[in-house]
Amino acid sequence: MTTTLPDETLLLDGIDDADDTACLSAAVRFVREHDSAALLPLLLPGLDGPDLRALAGHCRFAHAGLLLFPPDADGLRARLAACGLAVDTPSHPSVVVRDRLARRHRRDPADLDVRILRPQVHTRAGERRAVEVFALTVPPRSDLEPIAAHERTHRHEAHLAFEIDHPEPLALRGLCAILARHGARPDGGGYNPHEDGTVLYFTLPAAAACDYRRLELYARGDHRDTLAAHLDRPGHDAREPAETLLHLLTGAWTTQALAAFARLGLPDAMDTRTAHRTGELARLTGSDPRGIAVLLRHLAMLGAVTRYPDQEEDGFRLTELGALLRTDAPGSMRPLALMYGGPFYRSFGALDHAVRTGRPAFDHLFGENHFDHFARDPELAALFDLSMAASSRMFEPLPAHPVITAAAQASEAATVVDVAGGNGELLGRILTAHPRLRGVLLERPHAVEAARGLLDAAGCGARCDYRAGDFADVPTGGDVYVLSRVLHDWDDDRCREILRHCVRAMPAHADLLVVERLLPADGSPSLATAWDLHMLCNVGGRERRADHYARLFADAGLRLVGDRPLPLDAHVLHARRADAPDPGAGRS
Repeated sequence: MTTTLPDETLLLDGIDDADDTACLSAAVRFVREHDSAALLPLLLPGLDGPDLRALAGHCRFAHAGLLLFPPDADGLRARLAACGLAVDTPSHPSVVVRDRLARRHRRDPADLDVRILRPQVHTRAGERRAVEVFALTVPPRSDLEPIAAHERTHRHEAHLAFEIDHPEPLALRGLCAILARHGARPDGGGYNPHEDGTVLYFTLPAAAACDYRRLELYARGDHRDTLAAHLDRPGHDAREPAETLLHLLTGAWTTQALAAFARLGLPDAMDTRTAHRTGELARLTGSDPRGIAVLLRHLAMLGAVTRYPDQEEDGFRLTELGALLRTDAPGSMRPLALMYGGPFYRSFGALDHAVRTGRPAFDHLFGENHFDHFARDPELAALFDLSMAASSRMFEPLPAHPVITAAAQASEAATVVDVAGGNGELLGRILTAHPRLRGVLLERPHAVEAARGLLDAAGCGARCDYRAGDFADVPTGGDVYVLSRVLHDWDDDRCREILRHCVRAMPAHADLLVVERLLPADGSPSLATAWDLHMLCNVGGRERRADHYARLFADAGLRLVGDRPLPLDAHVLHARRADAPDPGAGRS
């Protein structure tokens, strides 16, 4: 059985993400033209019958929300006026969005004055709705510009909101359960004391026929008990401690379920618009039908697939999350799943050795470090390089970094040197974005050949030179040097040595960009904390705080002059030679 989902779409046609006014105008048009009963089945494909009646009966389509970045108060009023909205709409602080932005970009919430206002929109039927505008003032040349650029591209805060008429706690939880049954996944929320309202965010299923990817339930009043269950905060939900611990202890099963999903080729046999029966998937992958059903039911709990129950045989559809494990997906994370479910999974079984001795469990298990082990196995080496590229989303803002753009605008063609640049993914992005730049990639011989093929395919190979070698072979004479996810592989002494090699090669005017995850100074949750354990177990390196990197830079004759957030909890640290001119006088 293959069930094709509706082709009807509700897209923001012709919208340039950088154009706040166009996005606001599209939101006004969307709010004016749609109502709850017609909209909900498009957001949640397959929603009908009692579930549709329950949602439509309790939830009113209230507004479309979006985040704008005006240069000042007059700029915001101009955008409102251009869209026919009241320019004198009152505003108040937005605690929820402010905190989400702060976590996403690792900024102090006190630095982000996010205001919320809801100018009214009158529908053709005479109903009063609103456009919910979150406004973060970003003056020209402000250090908030990278946040604005990232948010305009990814539209994290764009959402459609439904207000619950009678938000009784039991009814509220029931509505959340209906959304979950139809593929919506919890995606944060909060209580705003300034307006005494609770918001519950959900990510819509990939097949939703709408360009908005998030849905908000808004309930007047304080519903923080329901919110805690929605956020699944340990110690705040309904689970007993033993149940919580049991969920944590089965985390290894999750890793292997995702890895098996990828190894069996199931994501490649599925798609996000159709539901396939388990028998069909078993035939396509040469697997046992019951085994496929058991695996996919577990993956449905994780959000990798959506289940369509049937008395005879269940159907399953790939979600946007699961699609990242397809071989042909842009930025496919399949190689990462195979690495984490393969060699690195085996070494984590000896984590206690790493904790007890301070030496990598990988070396203890395989008898050599992971670089040497992978180098002797071409297939494993290629998989490792592909797994590194799987996190390339963190590179997206780098071509727009001021150091890169200044080099691209220099009077003479500038050169970017990518030290230990892997398969060339990052260098390719930079050269593609800036046709005047040249590149040099330093890597091991097998990685150089992989990078040559990737950069040739990207159309920028003719502007790139390749050097096979070690850190002692850092090419001289570059204008921008890049060390991306390199230093965390090594202890402090080796990091100082690597940085000194860079300093010796760098002209006085050159810049160094270091891409790493930073351990949070306040102990808040971070991917860097998880990766610190991974480095201890498998590599022998470590993640570090920003001040730790600053000390390493100083020891090597460099000074830290800038720090910008990147996706996936990464940062780009900007350093210059200690004897170089102040970057404030030129590039920064």
